[in-house]
Amino acid sequence: MKSKYTSPTFTSPTSKHGAIDDDSEQLRALGYSSNFNRSMSLWENFALGFTYLSPVVGIYTVFQFALSDGGPPMFWSYLIVGLGQFLVALVFGEIVSQFPISGGLYPWARRLVGKRWAWMAGWIYLWALCSTIAAVAVGGAPFVSQLFGATPSHAVEIWIAIAMIGGATLLNLSGTRLLVRIAMIGFISELIGAILVGGYLLIFARQLPFSALFDTYGVNVNGSYLPAFISSSVAAMFCYYGFEACGDVAEETPNPSKTIPKAMRLTIYVGGGAAMFVLLALILAVPNMADVISGKDTDPVATILRGAVGEVGFRAVLAIVLISFISCLLSLQAAASRLLFSYARDQMIFGSAGLSKLSSIRHVPAAALITVGLFTAGVAMLGFFLENAVKTIVVFGAVGIYLGFQMLVLGALIARVKGWIPSGKFRLGIWAWPVNLAALAYGIAAILNMMWPRTPNDPWYLNYGMIFSSAVVIGTGLVYMILARPHGRSDAPAGDAHLQHLSPTQRTEKIPATSPELGSSQSI
Repeated sequence: MKSKYTSPTFTSPTSKHGAIDDDSEQLRALGYSSNFNRSMSLWENFALGFTYLSPVVGIYTVFQFALSDGGPPMFWSYLIVGLGQFLVALVFGEIVSQFPISGGLYPWARRLVGKRWAWMAGWIYLWALCSTIAAVAVGGAPFVSQLFGATPSHAVEIWIAIAMIGGATLLNLSGTRLLVRIAMIGFISELIGAILVGGYLLIFARQLPFSALFDTYGVNVNGSYLPAFISSSVAAMFCYYGFEACGDVAEETPNPSKTIPKAMRLTIYVGGGAAMFVLLALILAVPNMADVISGKDTDPVATILRGAVGEVGFRAVLAIVLISFISCLLSLQAAASRLLFSYARDQMIFGSAGLSKLSSIRHVPAAALITVGLFTAGVAMLGFFLENAVKTIVVFGAVGIYLGFQMLVLGALIARVKGWIPSGKFRLGIWAWPVNLAALAYGIAAILNMMWPRTPNDPWYLNYGMIFSSAVVIGTGLVYMILARPHGRSDAPAGDAHLQHLSPTQRTEKIPATSPELGSSQSI
């Protein structure tokens, strides 16, 4: 599945077979070969990112938390966070355009900085993805119950979550074509649902004037609204990732150097726009803002929808929400499996021989998909015994993804300092440095905001869960890397982004025989 590095640059061959041959040749020039089916169009690739981001899932899940913490003005935090994540998406687009390799953050970090850096970025991101899958499944279980008018026990909801994970695994094992079809169904359903529900609420069920978006309704922390606004902005940070999934399936997308950066930007444009539209409609349709802010109304979304469209309409909306949860699970699991496959292809994890294989019929990483499914189901099953432990694990999902993101953003800066000149079809040009620096500053601020303990009187897992789980994941990753040295097993290229613009002769002069770019375990 891997080969020695063959060429520092890519020149499209003059092949009668067209773009697919160009893509295969580009991948070979980057040191890999692939048996994935390149059948994912721009809109299908975008749909994968959109359903991963899933504005409906994000908004409905955290609406009560965001509104009770920040009042209606928390709406503007979604705009600020969206702009920050757009900067990150631009950096990612420039990277994947030059290195369209499946697996996302891991292989990109490998080329930008080196093997050890890539190991940690991939390790953190893999745990974050698996935590997020468990969180989405557990968060979706109550919607299944509500759809059928049931009020099951906590244990039954855990079983529902496990069943959702198992169903997503089976669907993903059916192949890329089914994945993208469901992603497209999820995208269309979610977008139409967001427009129809949001439009209906704004036109027929609006309870508050637009000026309410500037009314704090008395929310403050020690007499100041700013800390409350910053705290509520954490909700927006749960809703603005997913664009990276477009690059996780780079080897399944024709002309990925051009297609994927565009799909990433579309994910932010459309997903962010849909999220803010639904959020606006829900805020202005709240019948009793004081009850939501005080915590008396623990499910304001259900209160709003039941009051606006009745029980039958509420069930119809729940059906759309459930489709969103299922398509979100599929996209998350697809991203996690491609990352695990990419790790295994470079022999960076135990069980690499099996995890790096593609199904001969469906051309998907079946072992990686099953492993992700079993692991995430195991996380959900902890809820049978340690409900609080599950909360501690799943809250790591968002901060872990942000940590992985910023390792890549920082990696891009490191590569630029060393002389990296991006050579993909999407380039930022003179904006590369300011965008990269701004993306890093935003990401660091976001991580600090998410981790900051704000309620000393609450249980420790609410205050320090993100810090604790992050420390455990990073610590175990470092121990595994030091003891098992997985980064020293593969001769796949690493740390060579800053040399990609050189000719083969210049590269030979620049790289000593024992350099990390030629496979030594001495890379960064």
